[in-house]
Amino acid sequence: MYASKLAYSMHLAYKTERGQYQALNHNSGVLFAKATENEDGTLRAKSLKQPYLFYLADGNFGVLAVRTEADGEADEQSKGKVLLFSSPDLLQYSEIGLLELKADTHVSDVSCTYDQKRNGYLIQWIDGQGQGYENFTADIMSLTNVSAPVETEPFTLEAVQTDIEGIQPRNRIAVSPEIARRLFCKLTVPENIAVVVPDRVNAASVEDVKAVRATALYSDGTQAAKKVHWNTDAINWDKAGTYSISGEIHQDHFPFPIALNRADPCIAEWRGKYYFIATNDADKEHTLYMREADTIPGLVTAEEALILDSSTYEEIGGLLWAPELHIIEDELYIFHAATPGEFFHEESHVMKLSPGGNPMNAADWSRPRRVVKKDGSYLCEAGKTISLDMTVIRWNGKLYAAWSERQFLPVDLGAWVYIATIDPQEPWRLTSDPVLLTRPDYGWANNHTFVDEGPFALYTDDKLYVTFASAAVDATYVVGLLTADKGADLLDIKSWTKGNYPLLTSRSVPGEYGPGHNSYVTDEDGVIWNAYHARPGIEGPRSSGLRRVHFDIDGAPVLDLTEEKDLNPGLKQVSMEVIVG
Repeated sequence: MYASKLAYSMHLAYKTERGQYQALNHNSGVLFAKATENEDGTLRAKSLKQPYLFYLADGNFGVLAVRTEADGEADEQSKGKVLLFSSPDLLQYSEIGLLELKADTHVSDVSCTYDQKRNGYLIQWIDGQGQGYENFTADIMSLTNVSAPVETEPFTLEAVQTDIEGIQPRNRIAVSPEIARRLFCKLTVPENIAVVVPDRVNAASVEDVKAVRATALYSDGTQAAKKVHWNTDAINWDKAGTYSISGEIHQDHFPFPIALNRADPCIAEWRGKYYFIATNDADKEHTLYMREADTIPGLVTAEEALILDSSTYEEIGGLLWAPELHIIEDELYIFHAATPGEFFHEESHVMKLSPGGNPMNAADWSRPRRVVKKDGSYLCEAGKTISLDMTVIRWNGKLYAAWSERQFLPVDLGAWVYIATIDPQEPWRLTSDPVLLTRPDYGWANNHTFVDEGPFALYTDDKLYVTFASAAVDATYVVGLLTADKGADLLDIKSWTKGNYPLLTSRSVPGEYGPGHNSYVTDEDGVIWNAYHARPGIEGPRSSGLRRVHFDIDGAPVLDLTEEKDLNPGLKQVSMEVIVG
């Protein structure tokens, strides 16, 4: 499950007060080498070994590592070179490129220190035969302005004693308390450590009391509002006074899975009801079923209604994938993928609910329309390129579609995610040229196959987050993250920041393998929920799950906050005083 493309990356651990080392990020990598591009446009996966952390002259961090082929074998392009990264915080990294060591031999190990007396960097390295060398450069970012190598004794690293699973210890580095705290908060899952409610409130009715929320406090300094079921039986609303009442904090429970054989789940609220739709793996993606309920918990046991199958329309013959519900201009749409028959003809389609129609009635949905480009031609050339997983993004008053597209001919490029503006009146029509958002260039995104897919937007006051799924739809499936700022032009690739490591993997939540293809919905209490699929066992069927979305110290989504960490059971009971009159 933790294949070479995942293992050959840089991992981080911190030293506890007891002197023991604790792995960060679920003992998963935080820094990966990017793939290179072949002449035909295909990607060649790369990995890294022997990462070495050091301080740059400006106080930021540098990383030197040996770049390898995906499986860890020697990389001919990296002969006589090492891979250089920079980072301000050990969370977001920039791959600078291959640093030229001016030697015709493979590097097996490397280290680097900044020499203040010489105002430059001393690079020590070892070749495949165990011979040591050193180079010097005053400008490491130039990648080429490096002295010739000089033979020296091979360097050694201080031994690190730890029982972290699978560890290949490298060097240790001291960081500031601020950096350390930030790393801990960002790369561990927060836990509920306290709950706060007002000591007393003024109230004139039961509704006033019901509106009082608890605030859950977490180990990383974040917080979340929680609804409370207050017991107001002791209050005499006709008599002024102070009353002591108790309550229990509300928590919805969604044991995984909530729906077997349902992948790519999407939940949406439409005119006072909640609807659930997903890919149906039980019949090999030949049908789409919908559920309806008054609440999100009610969807778990709600009856299903058939909305679309592979025999109703001649152009819809199977592979009904990744349906999504979207409201555009007060109209309800289903975006989904389908093919007349063959996999290589899979394309994005859009269905519209008729005015006043019932979402649970198949007859009230329009015939699926295939997505077209701004000139009216089909988005993809059938048999050559497929499209799927189309979603809708609203940002800065504009409407966008993002989707996954995979060219198979003349060569298989893998699945890449694109974005374009769309027509709100005809959302199956693009109004701009597609722009590439992300391609599977990190090892976690090209594990077993080169795939980026399943984009979906998550909004905060000042950021747009787009999660996407990567790699094969097996236990190696993971979730990546793209971020854009408020006011950003989403068609400008420079507006986006891509995370170096996945947010969610099979290591994130025990018993959930290959998590991915997320969507988000807000319930009646303002709680944001993450609908996703994973496998209940490495070989289990893709199945749907639900978990609350938390937000970390930077406001970024936390997708692996399990129920017991979200709310400590021992803190559910609360009390306060109510002043009447």
